[in-house]
Amino acid sequence: MIGIDEMRSFIPLGIAVLTVSDTRTLEDDKSGQTLVDRIEAAGHILKARAIVTDDREKIAGQVTAWTLDPEIDVVITTGGTGFTGRDVTPEALEPLFEKRMDGFSALFHRISYDKIGTSTIQSRATGGVLNATYIFVIPGSPGACKDAWDGILKAQLDYRHMPCNFVEILPRLDEHLKRTKG
Repeated sequence: MIGIDEMRSFIPLGIAVLTVSDTRTLEDDKSGQTLVDRIEAAGHILKARAIVTDDREKIAGQVTAWTLDPEIDVVITTGGTGFTGRDVTPEALEPLFEKRMDGFSALFHRISYDKIGTSTIQSRATGGVLNATYIFVIPGSPGACKDAWDGILKAQLDYRHMPCNFVEILPRLDEHLKRTKG
């Protein structure tokens, strides 16, 4: 079965949204707001929201702090995934990943291609895990935020989604840290 299993109960996750921008404020951050609206409409809990400039240390610092918060299960960043000199979000976060999620990037580009064609190659969307927290790095346009949420994250962050989802393995993301040496 592919889709929602109504026999399962929805499990809300704690999600943080980080906008990476040198120019946006919370009042005019359409991309971040697009994510917030979708997160809340799906039944998840917005635990934190911030904007940081295109600075590797600030991006890495904010995301790392959120991954250490036990109430935050997922961090979604928007912005800084292009090829200009200011676009440094993947450089800030990929070295921190304990595990990379190559499939997120591949699926994001497949969905994006259907909407914007070959222009999708100008994005370096990525995903990974740090401190038993999922991290998704998506482009800074509202359209890209819609594509990532509607096409991937809404289903994968829903425990009812079958045949599998990220929620059911969330408690096991840090099991390698709990093993005793034999």
